[in-house]
Amino acid sequence: MLISALGFALMSACVKEVSALGIPVFEIVAARAIVSGLISYADIKRKKISMWGNNKSLLIARGCVGAFALMFVYYAVTTLPLAEATVLQYLHPVFTAVLALFFLKEVIQRSTIACICISLIGLFIIIQPNLQVGSGVQYPWLSIGAGVLGAFGSAIAYIIIKKLTKTDDSSVIIFYFPLIALPISIILLGDDFVVPSLAATGLLILIGIFTQVGQVGLTKALHCADANKATAYAYVQILFSVFIGWAYFSEVPAVTTIIGGGLIMFGALVNVFWKR
Repeated sequence: MLISALGFALMSACVKEVSALGIPVFEIVAARAIVSGLISYADIKRKKISMWGNNKSLLIARGCVGAFALMFVYYAVTTLPLAEATVLQYLHPVFTAVLALFFLKEVIQRSTIACICISLIGLFIIIQPNLQVGSGVQYPWLSIGAGVLGAFGSAIAYIIIKKLTKTDDSSVIIFYFPLIALPISIILLGDDFVVPSLAATGLLILIGIFTQVGQVGLTKALHCADANKATAYAYVQILFSVFIGWAYFSEVPAVTTIIGGGLIMFGALVNVFWKR
């Protein structure tokens, strides 16, 4: 999960940078799907297994949910500071814990309930500037909504992945994401395609590579731990993103983001390290 978090943090930074070069979100999703699909296909061939998997209905569902969740996440990343977008995205362990209760029959411990409550308080603090008239810091509500929807979609995808790890190889699970995301993103892109420059092309390739690192780490982690516990470790991405946003994009997180993000991370640590 730590390797996965670093991969996703670097991916988000590349998404923000390539968006500044004029590449539309749907085109970024399509490019990521192409690179990730090629890497996944090569890995499947290396393992000499069927690329179509066993539980095809769940594999297709994972691809569809993941594709739309990714679009929401990318929109938030391109329209919000990197730290704020990442904090909103990493509300997904809250959704994962609740969904795991109903669909995976995983017992929610007191530590997870504490994590959910603390995280929701943190979210409320982060959006405080939007609730205050004349506040010096304002974030687009559409971007905030996209970040939360992206987190919810990610949680659904994680639940599906957890069920799929019992029937299908991790490489096949990962392969279905670009397989479904590519045609969807091309259809939604329509006539808005922009021919990328050399720099933009390099960034798009890096997005695919860093995505693969994140996906492999995530899928392996969900294979050997409860969904709500494994995804809690992903909060380390917030630290990576805050540092990258400050060092590369010169973004200084708002005080409310620091406090709210700190509470969300504290909730995750409570969930992970609570002793029965």
